[in-house]
Amino acid sequence: QVQLVESGGGSVQAGGSLRLSCVVSGYTTGSVCMGWYRQAPGKDREGVAVLDGDGSTSYADSVKGRFAISKDKAKNTLFLQIDSLKPEDTAMYYCAADSIVTRACYCIGDYCYTPVSGYWGQGTQVTVS
Repeated sequence: QVQLVESGGGSVQAGGSLRLSCVVSGYTTGSVCMGWYRQAPGKDREGVAVLDGDGSTSYADSVKGRFAISKDKAKNTLFLQIDSLKPEDTAMYYCAADSIVTRACYCIGDYCYTPVSGYWGQGTQVTVS
């Protein structure tokens, strides 16, 4: 069974940092697009960062320069380092792994590629005050 489990969220003050983790089991993600997405109450889900199978990264304009996505291939774990947190970053953060290989694993403006048929975690809450 494929499972993605996020952790690392919490309540922090503006300007603080968090490091989110996403442990994947039952699926080898080395060659597929993986990403972090967030959803605030009353708002649509939005992608913040994606990591292509070749290791390239891409970020939404809203988080560029503050967020960094990375992966430990040996441990099949995805990370999101978040610095200089803002109240606007408050949301439930989800990680995802695609089920197909795509060439569209990147962000343009405030939009990031989102798997149509992929695997998703349960989310971890980030609250910034």
